[in-house]
Amino acid sequence: MTPFENFTFFFYLLIPLVPAALLGGMGVSAKARATWVFLSTLGMLLLIGRPLSVLFQIVAYLIFQWLIVRIYLSYRLRTLEKNRAEVFYLGIFLALLPLVAVKLNPSFIELGFWQTVIGFIGISYLTFRSVGIIIEIRDGLIKEVNIVDFISFLLFFPTLASGPIDRYRRFVGDLNKPLTRQEYGELAITGMDLIFRGFLYKFIIAYLINKYWLDPLNQSFGFLPTLNYMYAYGLYLFFDFAGYSAFAVGVSYLLGIKTPMNFDKPFISKNIKDFWNRWHISLSFWFRDYIYMRFVLDSAKKKRFSNRYTASYVGYFLLFGIMGVWHGTQPQYVLYGLYHAGLMIGFDLLDRKNKTRKFWGTGPIWDLMAVVVTFNFVMFGFLIFSGRLV
Repeated sequence: MTPFENFTFFFYLLIPLVPAALLGGMGVSAKARATWVFLSTLGMLLLIGRPLSVLFQIVAYLIFQWLIVRIYLSYRLRTLEKNRAEVFYLGIFLALLPLVAVKLNPSFIELGFWQTVIGFIGISYLTFRSVGIIIEIRDGLIKEVNIVDFISFLLFFPTLASGPIDRYRRFVGDLNKPLTRQEYGELAITGMDLIFRGFLYKFIIAYLINKYWLDPLNQSFGFLPTLNYMYAYGLYLFFDFAGYSAFAVGVSYLLGIKTPMNFDKPFISKNIKDFWNRWHISLSFWFRDYIYMRFVLDSAKKKRFSNRYTASYVGYFLLFGIMGVWHGTQPQYVLYGLYHAGLMIGFDLLDRKNKTRKFWGTGPIWDLMAVVVTFNFVMFGFLIFSGRLV
């Protein structure tokens, strides 16, 4: 059963959430709350991981990632400053291996052992969490990984299928943080508000857009139908995914975990950089922190490019190229990534030139124009992503 896809799932949600609310209302210890999060995660896994063969595959994947993290942590603590980069890269490679296998050969999802579990459980999001742990172990930010906390973090059921992507230290901090009755009450109210927002977005607005706007355009081609489809698809994509994310964050809050928000009014962005600070925030920040920034800093350290802007622009192609392939190896996803890399570079060039040549000014009219222009560039990107042009 896919989380948050139908109303039946929400009835099952009462099983972990009612006791969580009672525990929070009584102001129980952080340890008791963490134990319930762990037990709830295991219990919901039995529901999400049906049939039994799928559950076995999830467990196998979990053990595989745990061994990589545990072995690398032991190596890092034992060797301290003498650890070799090759071991780190080997750990990253092994952690990414199941994801890469599925992305490069989607038939694995349909065959024998892998069946549909890899796509179903959201292997991308689980892999990003595991890789994030390995990177922060290398940085010296994580010196201990408890297996119970690791399981709770990696398989945390509200975010299991499609994120948001949390960070281990932040998650464990919430897990072990004592909450008063008042603090939990405030979290619970916010969580319920997000869940109701999720129902509005996913089951009302997204449903209506899909049924009465998007579906009728699937068999209509030409310039105007495609233009119409562009806006319908972009808005449907937002409300469907933002609705799911609101469910995931809201349920997390009811369990006492402040999972980061994934969307922050992305369609009022004034430029493409602002958009990526508002759209799929946990994913874009993960790629920014662990790929883009590290590439740029490493390039500066090794003097890979004579011009610092060149490092940044190459970093954008690396960042969005990987992000595109992460969605899939089909041409539309690769083009989508390259398109956004081009937008980021183009905006940076114009923004720097604007400081001397003043292509645009300031004030509410300019801000409105910036929002409209950015919105249309973003929508065209979604049209590429949809595969309709390809």
